Amino acid sequence: MSTIKKLAGQTAIYGGSTIIGRFLNYLLVPIYTAYYSTAEYGSISVIYSLAGFFIILLLFGMETTYFRFVNQTKDKESVFNQSLSIVLVINAVVLIAMLIFSQGIANWLNHPEYQTYVIWFAFILVSDAIASLIMARLRHEDRAVTFAKVQLSSIGATILFNLIFIFSFYREGESLSIGWVFLANLIGSVLKPVLLYKELLNFKFIWNLNRVKSMIIFAFPLVVAGFSGIINELIDRILLLRLLTPAEGITYAESQVGIYSANYKLAVLITLFIQAFRYAAEPFFFSQANNDQKDKIYAKVMTYFVIVVTIIFLVISLNLPIFKSFLRGSDYWEGLTVVPLLMLANVFLGIYYNQSIWYKLADKTKFGAYISVGGAIVTLILNYLLIPWIGYTGSAITTCIVYFGMMAASYHYGKIHYPIKYNLRKIGLYLIGSVTLFLCSLLYSSDFIEFTWPKFIFNTILILIFVGIVLFIERPLRTFKKG
Repeated sequence: MSTIKKLAGQTAIYGGSTIIGRFLNYLLVPIYTAYYSTAEYGSISVIYSLAGFFIILLLFGMETTYFRFVNQTKDKESVFNQSLSIVLVINAVVLIAMLIFSQGIANWLNHPEYQTYVIWFAFILVSDAIASLIMARLRHEDRAVTFAKVQLSSIGATILFNLIFIFSFYREGESLSIGWVFLANLIGSVLKPVLLYKELLNFKFIWNLNRVKSMIIFAFPLVVAGFSGIINELIDRILLLRLLTPAEGITYAESQVGIYSANYKLAVLITLFIQAFRYAAEPFFFSQANNDQKDKIYAKVMTYFVIVVTIIFLVISLNLPIFKSFLRGSDYWEGLTVVPLLMLANVFLGIYYNQSIWYKLADKTKFGAYISVGGAIVTLILNYLLIPWIGYTGSAITTCIVYFGMMAASYHYGKIHYPIKYNLRKIGLYLIGSVTLFLCSLLYSSDFIEFTWPKFIFNTILILIFVGIVLFIERPLRTFKKG
């Protein structure tokens, strides 16, 4: 079996459970947008955005660090024990701090009544962080069945309890209205470490100072990059809330966050594919580090990756009048105009993630930090400038600019420190071609809300043209037969 086929198989196995689970989870969005007002959904989105920052701290880059160190020693058990020991210490400190300052965090959110939710999230985050490292071990050991069972069980429980709580107990305007979402998440998150208890039976807390120091040194740039990445990905929701509240009031600000966040979900398929790809690609890329043909493999993977994400970009962007039904409340539809920008931004982000293997393999993780920090700075500056002027449209424009810049910067520095000869002609053709076809559709009709058969047929032809070009150039059946 060729290495490309192997990666495709691993993406299907590990990413499949993630795609199915996350997709099912995203199917809650129509329920949320049907039951919750834009302001309530905005409040939910802000809390989850804050949670994203905490999970970076709690994991402290130990997933990637574990992959790096476990491939350098025969004593794989001690590497796992040390990685988990570091995570447990960090989690204990943060958990105590969140419990002590829970009321202060709730006050900062302009909702003092949210203290209980902050406490719930403290336990959600700790459960997720501990489980994530154990799941990383399952990925390294190719234990796909166990991985998929745990992943799907946790997400399934979260979805089930969401449905039970919302359909049975939700009452509009009551104090616990959005709390049902968080309580369901708490149950699903705690279930993960419970299901993984057998993996912890042989765990021994160890603290080898030399190894801890080496791991922390390797992980710290990843943590900085992770925080910067979360700023790039999620800070716009928080800034929308903080910048719009003084001028327009908390309800309007939360409503704008809700509209923006709900429409961001329409980039779901690209996001899901990227997540699935990353689950399989990171251990795969490390395993190919000593392969004489690794550069060719990395380059081919990049080309195929770009093909997939550009097709997804076209299918969704050209069919927004259909995908809008994903958002049940018509109050959310005004945000459809930013979806193509956000999807294109995620295409750039996916390419950046694909490229990032160069600084991990070259032990130059500091460049990942440099690039992400640079992106975070630009994100903050542009959001501060654009949000007061054009609201969440400014956030979407910022996201697209920043992810493009990160992609370009990573390629530039990678070419210097760990050159990989990507097929830039093909990649450029597919990127420019997909955007050009989208612009052709806009010339025909710029209405993202109303569905008409002539527009649907025209857009379908554009998609088929793009797929035909890909098939003509790549000849995928012939390539896989040779593999």
